[in-house]
Amino acid sequence: MNMRYFWSFFWALLISLVISFILVSMAGNAFAIADTLAMAVILTLATYILGEGILKSEK
Repeated sequence: MNMRYFWSFFWALLISLVISFILVSMAGNAFAIADTLAMAVILTLATYILGEGILKSEK
């Protein structure tokens, strides 16, 4: 596995955990790790698509 993919997922997971924890705490609901993982996957895919497709500079 390429390290940039690993670190992209790692940071997406950490950011998702923080966002989920804050929003769930503000709403007074129970924390669900499945929702956090889903958001991390979505953020990672968006990073891959933007980095490799849309924003990649042409050489």
